[in-house]
Amino acid sequence: MIAQVRPQDLAQWLNGVRAIGEPVVLDVREPHEIQTASVTADGFTLLAIPMHSIPARLAELGPQQPIACLCHHGGRSMQVAHFLAGHGFEHLANIAGGIHAWSAELDPSIARY
Repeated sequence: MIAQVRPQDLAQWLNGVRAIGEPVVLDVREPHEIQTASVTADGFTLLAIPMHSIPARLAELGPQQPIACLCHHGGRSMQVAHFLAGHGFEHLANIAGGIHAWSAELDPSIARY
């Protein structure tokens, strides 16, 4: 099952999975989007792999690793989370609302685009 986690609830999800392994926020947006707006790793490892590159770079991720997927609004990240689940990944979350919601709920200094 893929958890739907609002940015304001992400810290709670991260704490809940920390015993499994170091949590990762997987930003699946394109490089130009990340240049426009990005989060700061705080209590997690931040890894940026564009959505289209995930299949080729799957070995960079561990199937037991807790991964929360992030995109602009939550659609692409949910697709990536489903893809990962189909490849045996077990501890997954989709950051609902994406970086747009992150800006609104956690850090208004993050640009909205």
